[in-house]
Amino acid sequence: MPVTRQDFEDAIAAYWGAKQLQSEQSAIKAAVGAGTAGSVRGGKHFDVIAVLLAKFFLEAGYPAESIRVNKSQGLELPGYYRPQKQWDLVVVHKGVLVAAFEMKALGGPSYGNNYNNRVEEALGSAVDLRRAALAELYPKEKPWLGYFFIMQDGEGSRRPVKTAKGALPPDQTWHGTSYQDRFGIFCERLVAEQLYDAACYVTSSAEDPKPIELVDSLDWRHFSAAINARLTYLKDLGIPG
Repeated sequence: MPVTRQDFEDAIAAYWGAKQLQSEQSAIKAAVGAGTAGSVRGGKHFDVIAVLLAKFFLEAGYPAESIRVNKSQGLELPGYYRPQKQWDLVVVHKGVLVAAFEMKALGGPSYGNNYNNRVEEALGSAVDLRRAALAELYPKEKPWLGYFFIMQDGEGSRRPVKTAKGALPPDQTWHGTSYQDRFGIFCERLVAEQLYDAACYVTSSAEDPKPIELVDSLDWRHFSAAINARLTYLKDLGIPG
């Protein structure tokens, strides 16, 4: 069965512990080894998102052994400024990096504490891999990178944040923005600059897990379409044949 909007909403609810995964999703989790992936990401919340994304590739005919979600399977990919970097979900088939995903979240109440860390992590991971590709460390097909981000919806993430009076003024785009706004701008720019091929950005909470998609170009519909476009492109090249 293709990945559906309901699958997406169920996964976000399960991320917050508000919903149990159904048998089909449990079977996917078992097939790709997601049951022990939580130790890699420091918590099992993102296992359900890994399962959701893995389903695209299983449905497209990729064998389970090509879909890596577990540290023991090898999640490290070559970098340029460092030897390797561990990603959250890696699909490699016959030497082709089909896709690699970063999955991150930002929660409250002190959203500012980790905001810059999340920005720097996403930038560093993409820049390092893109430069490694230019150095022909990914010689077959251009790598495809996806970014999945959940921000906890709350008063603290919706409230406008002041910019500091620094040595030089920041871009006016940031004036009067909340952390939710800022991450939307950030993800839009990641994709516009082709650091990531697609990004999905949602806000949600344990109290109300239904995902809110603040930016149309970063919603689930666009993200899933981008994944399917990658799969179609490779299929026309005979991959995973």
